[in-house]
Amino acid sequence: MQLSLTAEKRFGEFNLSTDFTVSGDRIGVFGISGSGKSTLVSILAGLLEPDSGEIVLDGECLFSSKMRINLPPEQRRIAMVFQQHCLFPHLNVKNNLLYGYKRCPAKFRTIDFDALAAVLKLEGLLERGVTNLSGGEKQRVALGRAILANPRLLLMDEPLSALDDSLRFQIIPYLKSVSEHFGIPYLFISHSLLEMRLMTDSVLVFEKGCMVEQATSEQLARSRMGQSQVGYINLLKLGRPSQLNGLFAYPWGASRLLLSVDAERDESMAELSSKDIILFKQHPEAISARNLLQCTVRSLFRSGRKIGVELDCAGTTLIAEVVQDAVDELGITTGSTIFAAIKASAFRILPG
Repeated sequence: MQLSLTAEKRFGEFNLSTDFTVSGDRIGVFGISGSGKSTLVSILAGLLEPDSGEIVLDGECLFSSKMRINLPPEQRRIAMVFQQHCLFPHLNVKNNLLYGYKRCPAKFRTIDFDALAAVLKLEGLLERGVTNLSGGEKQRVALGRAILANPRLLLMDEPLSALDDSLRFQIIPYLKSVSEHFGIPYLFISHSLLEMRLMTDSVLVFEKGCMVEQATSEQLARSRMGQSQVGYINLLKLGRPSQLNGLFAYPWGASRLLLSVDAERDESMAELSSKDIILFKQHPEAISARNLLQCTVRSLFRSGRKIGVELDCAGTTLIAEVVQDAVDELGITTGSTIFAAIKASAFRILPG
């Protein structure tokens, strides 16, 4: 997908003014509330007309104030998934799913209903009324309805913000797998940096109605490490744990990590803050932390007043944060050996 968008839109004292070109299949739009994210989405979908500008998607002009082009929403083939699921209460699951499909021109109907229901695990819910669904099930139906409209682009406007942590991490795999399975690129809009990292490759950052930065989701996380109260969040893919001396030993790449919690599943994702990693120049004689990893410093980067230390731990990566004095005292340089200590209680297993 390639999108070029130039737009001006004023609402009272708020003014959206943006000009960018982006390509890829997993694009994020990041910013705090009021930064212009939803206005941008509405303009792209055709729900809101810019005061001026031009929108070109994959070579087709959707809007041009100069050429007086403004394709209506139904001709843009752009589907939306909102924060609220917005299902039709008088229709069952199957008919909610088919709503957009029936209105899609036959020549664009390439997505098989049964295949989609299987990917979203909705086969057993098709005859059920939508008022009898859980929050996660409703969001899966809303996603399926958007996909069955056979769009060329999917817009997801804060689709996870109304869900609790448990449901949020259950829905993320569905959002990603549906896009990948059916080859539909998406713009994912959120104010959550963690969601950006899990859902996107490149990110457009908005502030006060303007795009101020275009970066990868990883670059965005590193640049904001020094401003965040929680630091940089390492996301670790863990294998099935085994019990060891009252703790739980998880395979992590070629290493093993000891955690105080049991995920009770074959694969898990864990969070670890850069603030919870203590660095040593030499192997400590004794330490209370149950995890001690010998690592090689891969790189260093500055984020605000903090220094990020990228560590290679037997082929897997950790980011620790320290102040400049610690870098100097420990002699931390690219290629040097360092020991990283982590408490077993420092990890948080993400719901799944």
